[in-house]
Amino acid sequence: MAVKIDKKIKGYAVVKPEDKAAIAGASVARETVEAEIALPVADVIQMHERIERPEVLIGSTYKIKSPLVEHAMYVTINDIVLNAGNEHEQRRPFEIFINSKSMEHFQWIVALTRIMSAVFRKGGDVTFLVEEMKAVFDPKGGYFKAGGVYMPSLVAELGMIVEDHLKTIGLMHDPDMSDAQRTLIAEKRRAYEENRSKKKSDVGAAAPAAAAREEDIEVTGEGVSFPPSATMCHKCSTKAIVIMDGCATCLNCGYSKCG
Repeated sequence: MAVKIDKKIKGYAVVKPEDKAAIAGASVARETVEAEIALPVADVIQMHERIERPEVLIGSTYKIKSPLVEHAMYVTINDIVLNAGNEHEQRRPFEIFINSKSMEHFQWIVALTRIMSAVFRKGGDVTFLVEEMKAVFDPKGGYFKAGGVYMPSLVAELGMIVEDHLKTIGLMHDPDMSDAQRTLIAEKRRAYEENRSKKKSDVGAAAPAAAAREEDIEVTGEGVSFPPSATMCHKCSTKAIVIMDGCATCLNCGYSKCG
């Protein structure tokens, strides 16, 4: 087919078959990119400091009754739900408050809660707060909470509460204990109870046995099965170390000094 040229020719080039194939490939690639750009992209909201506080937040309140303070402390952690209603839904801590009648620790409690709330709203991995707080110790000495768990300081117990809350909302997880380890702990506790019952039967006095049971409830709190003579386990921070067959053994986590 003849084509009439009205303008002046400034240059020319011969189109080869491979050039036609390259041009066609570039056209297909451009159409593919345009199609990908046109596809809808999931709008996933991540936690960041510019997110405004909603009118309503989901929260949990925890009670701390420490011998270091006269009155109980109530810790409230409020969470925000991101991407509600879709597969990317996530619950994140947004703010923390601590209330108490005691004004002894007021200023550092306010400072701590404001800093922690700012870290929560900043986003990213906030689980590092747990280890940092649990590592704080009181130079005057710690205390044992109910159940025989040792707390090195009041801040450390706050860290335990934050850890429990993060586990509840799924940001932290307990290391899975193997079935073999569970069986081992159950066997050690059963052997200790059998040995203890045998010693009590040898004594044969009902009154001393009753007194021992009262001592268990008084020392361990809530009648936990760890004996009052147990010492603290450095692995799980629980007063559950007893001597079995001449070896220090933990009835809570299964730790044994003899391996």
